[in-house]
Amino acid sequence: MMTDRLIGLFEQSDGKFLSGEQLSEELGVSRTAVWKQIERLRQQGYLFEAVSRKGYRLLSKPDRLDMSRLQLKLETERFGRFVKYYDQVESTQIVAARCVAEGAEEGTLILTEEQTAGKGRMGRQWHSPVGKGIWMSLVLKPVWIPLLFTPQLTLLVAVALCRAIRSATGVEAGIKWPNDLLVGGKKVAGILLESSAEDERLQHIIAGVGISVNLQSDDFPPELRDTTTSLAIEAGRQVDRIEVLSRFLLEWEQLYDLYRREGFAPIKLLWEALNVSLHRNIRCRTPQGEFEGFAEGIDEHGALQLRLADGSVKKLYSADISFG
Repeated sequence: MMTDRLIGLFEQSDGKFLSGEQLSEELGVSRTAVWKQIERLRQQGYLFEAVSRKGYRLLSKPDRLDMSRLQLKLETERFGRFVKYYDQVESTQIVAARCVAEGAEEGTLILTEEQTAGKGRMGRQWHSPVGKGIWMSLVLKPVWIPLLFTPQLTLLVAVALCRAIRSATGVEAGIKWPNDLLVGGKKVAGILLESSAEDERLQHIIAGVGISVNLQSDDFPPELRDTTTSLAIEAGRQVDRIEVLSRFLLEWEQLYDLYRREGFAPIKLLWEALNVSLHRNIRCRTPQGEFEGFAEGIDEHGALQLRLADGSVKKLYSADISFG
């Protein structure tokens, strides 16, 4: 490909400027075609310096996920052993749904460097810039649990992710019910589970996870800067995405197998130890309206138990919550 040849020329130049004329002669294309290729590389995260009469110089390449290294780091038996990796997709959830329709096995991982329309909860879009995060979906087929227990799996994924982040980076993340991870009150990761069922039994779940790993403040849109953060910002250093991802998949598979053997009780205990939502006053926004109360705990299904001002307890299975 011309793009690969162009990158090769810059890498061989040892940081020196290459003129548009040189590049067009080497590649056998017009200078306009060279410019278009450089612009395309810029959109993929390559950083160039352009100087009149000198040409272009490659300053840095994007941090790309190395699939060979991921397979070497993995300690799982199933999760992540089959990967579909993309430079860019609209949404990993959409790609994963197609893979399921084509017969994808449990543990199939969809991974991308960038999402143009990443899916968040309640129809929101997840900010997923190129080369900065872990934007992924994993195929699960827990046909052995009733549909009613689906919320438990969201909490399981949150526990696995929280444990992985803490062990891989030292960042003290906490779980905000039902599906966000926070650091210092700011969101660092989100989880979205989309399921398919038949006769009240789950057929498959597509678990989407977005982790803001190496974003800096100016990588976030202005409207998100006060409420979101990244692992790099909190750790004060660049974070190894493969290390976080491999640990996450291992934690996830181990907890998933524990859940199948022993049910939700051990997962519930782990979730309670890592949560930042309970035993405090919160405000919950749901499709049925807003509720305020004291978050007492979660029940055996993973529903939030909210004690209202009149003393009654309301069970919520999904809501946007804020802290009062």
